[in-house]
Parts: sequence; structure tokens; C-alpha cells
Amino acid sequence: RGLRGLKEFPSPVQNSELFTLTYGALVTQLCKDYENDEDVNKQLDKMGYNIGVRLIEDFLARSNVGRCHDFRETADVIAKIAFKMYLGITPSITNWSPGGDEFSLILENNPLVDFVELPDNHSTLIYSNLLCGVLRGALEMVQMAVDVKFVQDTLKGDSVTEIRMKFIRRIEDNLPAGEE
Repeated sequence: RGLRGLKEFPSPVQNSELFTLTYGALVTQLCKDYENDEDVNKQLDKMGYNIGVRLIEDFLARSNVGRCHDFRETADVIAKIAFKMYLGITPSITNWSPGGDEFSLILENNPLVDFVELPDNHSTLIYSNLLCGVLRGALEMVQMAVDVKFVQDTLKGDSVTEIRMKFIRRIEDNLPAGEE
């Protein structure tokens, strides 16, 4: 009864802007709470990791994606489904290593950095580092250890935002002896 006058839910654009502004407030507070950018970067990665650990269940339930057979398939799912589902963008996948164990995600536009300009005294801040943690945490939950880091960032004057992902190893389930 109390919502009778509400005719529609906020549009995805409004939700995206609210998320972007809320994220900005979070990063601003972390910059106040920690003495240097490196500590803020670590906190953003840690927070992202915790989000990724929880987000993977929602992703698997909503996307109906099965187990990926190799790292190339994993890259496609991340770029074409996960980023589209949660951030409304589809990064391109480039710069594969010869061994097929490393690639880059190129974000032409990063919705997290809308309305953002880094102050000069935060030149080593990796503003969107939360994304690295999310990817690491989510993939760990599907038995994949990866290294994820920003190598280019439009906030630092680069023409694109580039996230580098490197496959480290498959995580084996640690079953108690005799229960294989």
C-alpha cells in the first residue's frame, strides 16, 4: 500500500550513476582512512575479492554458464557476459600471451570512473582496483587462481583502461583422505 504512487523502478542508467557515485564516496573515504595509496589499493582489492567470492553464485545462477574448458573460454565469459551483466560494458580481449595463459581486457569506457578526476597527491591510486579483486575472488570460487592487475588507466592519462589477467593454476579441491 505504501508504494502505490511509485509507478516505475529506477532505470539502469540511474542505477549505474548511483553505483558510480557511491563507489566514489567509498574510495574518497578510504583515502581519508589510510595514509597512502598503496594501502587504499590493497583495501579496494580485498573488498573486491570479498564481493567476487559472493557474486559468483549470482552470476552462475543468472547466466546459466557451464564450466569453462580453458582460459580462452573463461576470458570470453568474463568479457561478453559478466562485464555486460554487472557493468553494462563489453571489454575487448587482446594481447594473448603465446602460451595462452595471459590476456588483457580493454575497457573503452569504465563506468566506475565517470565523474572522477584523480587529485595530484593520489597519482599511485588504482581507483578501480575493486574490479581486480572481484575477478580474482570470483575465479577462485570456480577453482582458478589468477593474477589480475591494471596496466593502463584512463584516469592516469592512458587512452584506454587495460586489465591484465594471468592464469596461475587450477585449484584442486582439498577433499579429506579417502573421499576422492
